[in-house]
Formats: sequence, C-alpha cells, structure tokens
Amino acid sequence: MKPVALALVRPLSISSNPSHSQSHPLFYQPKTLPQTQSPAFRVLCYSLQSKPVKLEDTTSKPEYKPGILDDLFLNLFRNKLVQEVGWDSEKPGYDGLIEVANRLMMKGRTNSDTREATVRILVSLFPPFLLDLYRILIAPIGGGKVAAMMVARVTALTCQWLMGTCTVNSVDLPDGTSCRSGVFVERCKYLEESKCVGICTNTCKLPTQTFFKDYMGVPLLMEPNFSDYSCQFKFGVLSPLPEDDIALKEPCLEICPNATRRREVARAMDVPQCPKA
Repeated sequence: MKPVALALVRPLSISSNPSHSQSHPLFYQPKTLPQTQSPAFRVLCYSLQSKPVKLEDTTSKPEYKPGILDDLFLNLFRNKLVQEVGWDSEKPGYDGLIEVANRLMMKGRTNSDTREATVRILVSLFPPFLLDLYRILIAPIGGGKVAAMMVARVTALTCQWLMGTCTVNSVDLPDGTSCRSGVFVERCKYLEESKCVGICTNTCKLPTQTFFKDYMGVPLLMEPNFSDYSCQFKFGVLSPLPEDDIALKEPCLEICPNATRRREVARAMDVPQCPKA
C-alpha cells in the first residue's frame, strides 16, 4: 500500500513548453495578367453556377517530408509535363510544377484538351508494354480486386510527394464487399497549392480516372473534398457519368487565381462571369 500512497500525493509535472509550428507560404501566387490581355479569356473552371467554396479553418495540417526518391519522382513528372506544355517555369521544385500545371490549363483550347494532355503525360511515365501487361495479366485476377489493391499500395507509397500524407484504407465495392483498395489523402498538396477546382478536376481527378481504367484496367473513383482539401481514392469503383459527378458541380474556391483574374476582367468588360467565381 505504500507505493499507492506515494503515487497519490506525488505532484504531477505538466510541461509548459508548447511546440510552435513554423509558418511558411503555402500558395503559389500566379503572375497578374497584363492589361493588354485579349477579352477572349478562356474559362478554365466549369460547373453549374453556385457560390464559391469557403475553406474550413484547420488547426493542424498533416505535413509530409519528401525524401530523395520523392525529388526524383517530382523531377520526372515535371519533365514530362514540360515536354507536353513546351514551357518551363523559372521557379524550382513544387512551386515551378504548379506554374507549369497552370500553363497546361491555359494551353488547351478546351478542358477536354487539357484532360487528354494529362493522360498522355501519365502514360509517358511508364515503360512501354508495362501498362498493357498489367491490364491483360493482372487486372482480371480475383475479379479485379488484386489489381485494385496493388495500385492502391503503389499510389500511397509513390505519390505522397505530389499529394501529401496518405494512407491505404478499405472501401465498399459495387458487389457489396469491401476491399483495402482505397487511398485517403489527408490534405491534398496539389489542390492546396493550385487553389483551383478546375486544375484539380481537369489535370488530376478526371484524367487519372481515365488513365487507370483505360490503360491499367482498374476502375477508379476519386472524391475530392474542396472544403478541407482531403481526397478519397476508390480503386475498383467505377466513376459516374460527368453529369452525375457531384465533384464537377462544385464552384471554384474563393482564392482561385483563375476565377480572380476572371472577375478582374469582368469589371472592365462586358463578359460572362466565370461559373465558379
């Protein structure tokens, strides 16, 4: 009983040294369009008209610290992106990648052009015949569940440099079963840095769904959350038709640089307002 008595009267020690998170700029600020810009400013964000999305305040942000392999993946992806766009940013690292992604949006005449260009970039990242072999030999195994679980794990291991912290989780499949073929992105860095729903849907969500289904034989549904920047990958689940996809009906973010520029042009000219502004 003595140890118990001592434990009861022993004062508790409380640490009073709170940790301080280092602040740093999160967003790439695009260059202001010159005043000589043509009135025919192409709308990059498209959806049904509604109010802009307001971001939820978050007290903590998951942070992924990139390693050597992450830098290699970033440089490889950026080089392929530059080859498709025909232009590179002077900024290094991730900031430069976001600038090139913005230029990709500008280059395409339509959002379909942008999505097709992004699919070509994704295909170019893989060795010849590897995608065909995966689609033919691996995708049919176990009704597609094996292939879905494999790509989920590879995605979580190799794409955190692009999206940030993510984990494999279980998702419900159309046949009523569940499978660990999901990837949950806690706070997507690509969306957070680009600040644009149009860039998210046209250079990530839609082309990535197309790439996995058409080139690897694995259906994919991506469900981005534009309020907290999270995203749920569901490998093995077919994506809905565009007219039924709720993600394509979201307005753009209040801080979207493309919507902001559109509003600036609209103040001086009689042009339709951006549907996501």
